Amino acid sequence: MDIITQGLAGAVLAQLGAGRFGAGKAATAGVPATPAKPIIVVAGMAGFAAGLLPDADVFIRSSSDPLLQMEYHRQFTHALVFTPVGGLIAALLLWPLVRGRVGPGRLLLFCVLGYSAGGLLDACTGFGTQLLWPFSDKRIAWNLVSVVDPVLTLALAVLLGLGCVKQKTLFPAMAVAFAAVYLTLAYGQQQAAVAAQQQLARERGHDIEQSIIRPSLGNIVLWRGVYLHDGRYYIDAIRVGLSAVKVFPGGAIARFEPPPVTRDLAALQPQHNDILRFQRLADGYLVRHPDDAQVIGDVRYAMLPHSVAPLWGIRLRPHDATGHVTEATFRKTDAATRQRFFAMLFGD
Repeated sequence: MDIITQGLAGAVLAQLGAGRFGAGKAATAGVPATPAKPIIVVAGMAGFAAGLLPDADVFIRSSSDPLLQMEYHRQFTHALVFTPVGGLIAALLLWPLVRGRVGPGRLLLFCVLGYSAGGLLDACTGFGTQLLWPFSDKRIAWNLVSVVDPVLTLALAVLLGLGCVKQKTLFPAMAVAFAAVYLTLAYGQQQAAVAAQQQLARERGHDIEQSIIRPSLGNIVLWRGVYLHDGRYYIDAIRVGLSAVKVFPGGAIARFEPPPVTRDLAALQPQHNDILRFQRLADGYLVRHPDDAQVIGDVRYAMLPHSVAPLWGIRLRPHDATGHVTEATFRKTDAATRQRFFAMLFGD
């Protein structure tokens, strides 16, 4: 998810693990009582910082090889087995700032809880997260929520703030419960969209060979459906409302298949290897951009949920036999695109 939501989720989990704020020491003979320290606030701060740390993988990059950053994004820093290590790193970085306010053991607990949010939350979105690395290279993507989801973010922020103000774990517990209910609702919406996609394919006389349903930006109402039939991807926007499902048909586009080449020849052509690398990252969902034949895009993503034009991809360099591909993105929007998106979102 976006980095702010990851930080908020990490803070909520750390708050939940804090229990009530520090109990202080009761008065004894000749020794006055000491006031309790707001441990839940420290927990929230530590969890927020630790929740950001998994995305430090964005600094693993190469100026000449854009796919390097894609390959390492959501890789080992997001793996479950790396969580204690990541939490320890966060605790070591934070210790000079919170020393005297919380013990090292408790700080480590807060940071491990906060760090754990990164991989799990990212797996709820698309692209894929290697939660099981190094035992498996499979990228897990549940496609339940968008990378940016204002409803989830706002709920976590409000309940986190209340937890800090009231210094009670009731509010982070409510935040976790809300997230669980929201993701469950998203799953129900997703399955309704899957059923609609299957019905569409039957009506068209198509056999689905590969398919994906993922939410459009910022909501769990409007979904992008992509399925493969006879070498072509068919794309539709599917709105799952309270009482009805509405489909906005898109179009179809040919699947891109990397040309066959011998192992020796591939070693001499970095761009061919780059195509194969990108194919793995995109889980095979490759197409040529309809407006630029030199761009191979990931058809799972688009500015509009029914568009055949991919949001991003790689650009081939046919006149450079030794160099890598370059990154290509198509994120610019205009008023007409935004108007069309909101019209579909609200069922028009």
